[in-house]
Amino acid sequence: MKAVVISSPGGPEALEVREVEDLPAPGDGEVLVKVAAAGVNRADTVQRQGKYPPPPGASLYPGLECSGTILALGPNVPPRWAIGDQVRSLPCVCALLTGGGYAEKVVVPAGQLLPVPEGVSLTDAAGLPEVACTVWSTVFMASHLSPGESFLIHGGSSGIGTFAIQIAKHLGIKVFVTAGSEEKLAACKDLGADVCINYKTQDFVSRIKEETDGKGVDVILDNIGGSYLQRNLNSLAVDGRLFIIGFMGGVVTEVNLAVMLARRLTVQAAGLRNRNLTNKAQIVSEVEKNVWPAVVLGKVKPVVYKTFPLFEAAESHKLMETSSHIGKILLIP
Repeated sequence: MKAVVISSPGGPEALEVREVEDLPAPGDGEVLVKVAAAGVNRADTVQRQGKYPPPPGASLYPGLECSGTILALGPNVPPRWAIGDQVRSLPCVCALLTGGGYAEKVVVPAGQLLPVPEGVSLTDAAGLPEVACTVWSTVFMASHLSPGESFLIHGGSSGIGTFAIQIAKHLGIKVFVTAGSEEKLAACKDLGADVCINYKTQDFVSRIKEETDGKGVDVILDNIGGSYLQRNLNSLAVDGRLFIIGFMGGVVTEVNLAVMLARRLTVQAAGLRNRNLTNKAQIVSEVEKNVWPAVVLGKVKPVVYKTFPLFEAAESHKLMETSSHIGKILLIP
């Protein structure tokens, strides 16, 4: 089969499509999926640079989500999953992966499979698993964002941001976003964001205080890390929750912790890739239960900016690293 290989840690040119050994038969509780499309995520670019190695036992090929059809089942796979594309009414799947999505085929634990939601194309579905599982596990399962509360999303025009805006608005939450251009802010507004802040020209802390009568927001989803930590804490309301999912602004900073004590603030950080199979399966199950109905209703839609053929994986990473895109970037084998 063909797969994208990281020839050596480095820039996008390190990505090469090669003919590689076929995958072994799926093991206990696993399925073999023929990949229709794979999502490109920023974590893939960090892996390419040699800074985010796959967990032990994971595929060395990048790719943390995909869509496709099931080719083979291992032992003890739940009966809901069928082989082929004409056996059941929902034969097509999308999947949360630990790696290996940049390939023609991938082996997936059955607990990380989701049916392609009605009304979503097989290609576009590849852009749902990582964002849906990230946002639901961090913002809702861990930070307990609730209807009537307020929510700040940094990078509102990213794949995660465009998804988070939609699901939060569907659930009755006031949404604040930051983004770096008027085009991106307009896209966020169109998706339902209530307050759109250009972080290049405005101080987001001041704007949030202004919009909330000095109270601050209840939950922040942050992909910046160090350089935003103090400002994020200053933007939170009493009992506010900050969840960090990335470190584009660095991992080291100096912070005044007094605000955490004064306002009873909570700071958490986590990713998806290194969680165990049981935890991932729980998240995927919660996403299917709580998010998929909103997707079927059209309240949450995948926002796909551009697709690339697999052999242009390097170009997809170049685009990702410009941060000029709005929504998801996909690869098509």
